[in-house]
Parts: sequence; C-alpha cells; structure tokens
Amino acid sequence: MGEIVALREAVAELVHDGDTVALEGFTHLIPFAAGHEIIRQRRRDLTLVRMTPDLIYDQLIGAGCARRLVFSWGGNPGVGSLHRLRDALRHGWPVPLEIEEHSHAGMANRYVAGASGLPFAVLRGYSGTDLPAHSATISTVTCPFTGENLAAVAALNPDVTIVHAQRADRAGHVQMWGITGVQKEAVLAARCSLATVEEIIDELTPVPDAVVLPSWAVTAVAEAPGGAAPSYALGYYERDNAAYLAWDAISRDRERFAGWLRELEAA
Repeated sequence: MGEIVALREAVAELVHDGDTVALEGFTHLIPFAAGHEIIRQRRRDLTLVRMTPDLIYDQLIGAGCARRLVFSWGGNPGVGSLHRLRDALRHGWPVPLEIEEHSHAGMANRYVAGASGLPFAVLRGYSGTDLPAHSATISTVTCPFTGENLAAVAALNPDVTIVHAQRADRAGHVQMWGITGVQKEAVLAARCSLATVEEIIDELTPVPDAVVLPSWAVTAVAEAPGGAAPSYALGYYERDNAAYLAWDAISRDRERFAGWLRELEAA
C-alpha cells in the first residue's frame, strides 16, 4: 500500500478503459500531471467524476477519453465556459458525452457515503429542481423519526481516485494542506487511488490543518513536481492565471486544440 512508483507506471496499472475515475481538487492541488498522463496513454470510455470539473476535464474530454461526466459545476474559473465540454455535448466531438448533474452538497455526500461503506447519503436538497428526474442516483427517503421527506443520493465509489498533494514520505503516507476539498473522502471511497506529490521526503512534519492520507488508504504515490500546475500548490507555487486565460482561446477552436494535444502527447 502506498507504493512509490513512476507516474507513467501508476497510470498504466491503475487506470483502464471504461473505468470510473475521479480527479479531485478544489481550485488547489488539481492533479493536472496525472490527467495529462491519462491523455498520453489514450484511455477511452471513462466516466469522469468531479465536483467542479475545470481545465483538466475539458482537456480529457477534448482528447476523447470520456464518455460520461458526473459533476456538480463545470467551467473555466474566473474566465468562462469549457469549450471542449460544450462541443462534446452539442456536437458529439470528438465523441458524444453523457452527463449526470448534481448539487455540490449532493456530490460531497455521495463521496462521504462511499467512504463510509454506506449505500446512500441523506440530505436536505434538490427541492424545487428537476435534477432528480434526470438521474437514477437521486431519490427520496422518509425519516423514520420525524416523517420528513429527504433527498437521498447513491454512494459514489470510483474505480480509481487521483489527487495531488504537497508531499509524501517513503512509507507512502501522503500529506496535504490548504484548501483540500473532498480529496480525503474521494480517496477512501475508491477501489484504488493514486496520489501525485510535489516531493517525497524522509519524514512528514506537522503542518497546521493538514490532511494525512495513511499509506493503507493510498495504492500508489508518484513524485510529480509541478503536478498541479496551472492550479496552485500552497507553499510551492501560485496559480498561473495566464494559463487559464490562454486556455479559453485554445479550447474554442478544434484545430488549435488539436495542436495543443499533439504537443502534449509528444512531451
């Protein structure tokens, strides 16, 4: 558990065609390097899961890796739309894309249920929306104590969850801090997991508000300096706002995107 391997080897071993894959990170510690390796290895028919899909999912969709997206919001933060996502939905390019939409709370609770070994989670939500009519994973349940009608969402258990963190030790324990979103829950809910990290060190030292994923919860650890760029890794580098702006122009045009994709695959 928590075996230290090369990123290419980890993706080859853990991510397979047809898998349900979660690459989690909320504005921070987004696993771009791992997502790019999935593209290079030409994985296909993936169900991509994420609370807030942004550039890396736009890239995966544009590269033809995805057949389905399960999410709660999608966009280029601070810039606008995801144009490869829109093209796949509107025109089926490069392949048609199915979607399943949830609220943020619904997605977070689905991960929590999966991490807890429960079949579903209960919350107050979805009232007044038509999302339940479009998803088999949203239902209702009556509270046995109060009689209140509540929303129920099916547990989410990805085949593989991928996260990025600041560091790991040589035993495979992973440490992250700053905005950590649902990374812990997504890892614990998954059949297997990969953590890319900025560095591997001999011993983890305490950091305020840090999350530590123990080695038994992580299948593989891969050292990937800069692996969250152009998002940021607190204590290591800042968000590359120019890259997010540039992506808007790249992703709007199929030919320009194809050129970007060729450069990535050749790297």
